[in-house]
Amino acid sequence: MKVLKSIFIVLCIGLALSGCASKYMQPVGPERELSYEPSESLAVIVFMRPSAFGGAVQSSVFDVTTEENILVGIVSSKAKVAYKKAPGEYTFMVVGESADFMEAEVEAGKKYYALVTPRMGVWKARFSLKPIHKNELESDKFKEWFTSCSFVENTDSSYQWARDNADSVQSKRETYYQKWMSKPEMDRPALYKEDGR
Repeated sequence: MKVLKSIFIVLCIGLALSGCASKYMQPVGPERELSYEPSESLAVIVFMRPSAFGGAVQSSVFDVTTEENILVGIVSSKAKVAYKKAPGEYTFMVVGESADFMEAEVEAGKKYYALVTPRMGVWKARFSLKPIHKNELESDKFKEWFTSCSFVENTDSSYQWARDNADSVQSKRETYYQKWMSKPEMDRPALYKEDGR
């Protein structure tokens, strides 16, 4: 019995630490990546998840600036998703076992970056969004994060997943946004206009 329990624990740890590509997203080639550049009228926010921890659990990122939950993408381990938006102020949400948020103010012609960071939950992984500020963009750590992740983009399957899970996503938004807003402003992560490049 002890042997079986030990094997089960090892398998669970291995699953938690291993990466798991999303069946909902599709990888993109270098030629497609050229379309992820900002323009005179648009900014780009790149959400990336370099950590393999909690790899079996998908993290979905949404634009929740309005009442609608707009799917940015399902960001699995070692993946990154580019999201183009007009200049302005936005709120983003990442969903796993719970939900967490990040605000962003972006300028046209600039590219911004945020990490999807996993942490231990009760039943499965939880996630947070960590803005990458301008002073971090030239660091070796940032370069390692960026190159370790591959671009993916939404498919009909990812949009269908978002529709199928809309009630759960909305419930987490309502529950956790109130908790997030109750934190002091300095404890709520945010990307600033000057963080783009």
